[in-house]
Amino acid sequence: MATSSVRKEEVVGEEEKEEEEDGNADSGGSWRLIGRASELSGRPCCVLYSPLGRDRDVGLFHVRGEFFAMDARCSHSGGPLCDGDIEDTNGVLQVFCPWHDYDFNLKTGKSGSGLQQEVYEVKLQDSCVYVKHTSPLSLKPFPAVKKS
Repeated sequence: MATSSVRKEEVVGEEEKEEEEDGNADSGGSWRLIGRASELSGRPCCVLYSPLGRDRDVGLFHVRGEFFAMDARCSHSGGPLCDGDIEDTNGVLQVFCPWHDYDFNLKTGKSGSGLQQEVYEVKLQDSCVYVKHTSPLSLKPFPAVKKS
């Protein structure tokens, strides 16, 4: 499983940078440009929408100067984790689901209840935040697809 905490990248050669942005990253997904770190650090969590639907949306958390990414919906009943409280419990940063109070470690996605959230790699590069994911991600919802 990938780590979810941000890792600072050295300047990457233009060729490698183009490969990542074109979606040719390894099997864990592609690096998705989310936005400038300065614009994303003003709130503790924001939802990154996937065109594949709510179950594939990602919560991007910013806590104590670090970014973390995990599935936006609780693996228990689908509660919105971005609306949950973020606490430091014995040195571990956790988000608590607002519906049933399940806790999830922001770095590993593990819960004291045995549940597990999918976590995603996050990196800072050229003052921008990237999340590694299998689908495109956006700060705005994708238009609904009409079924014919």
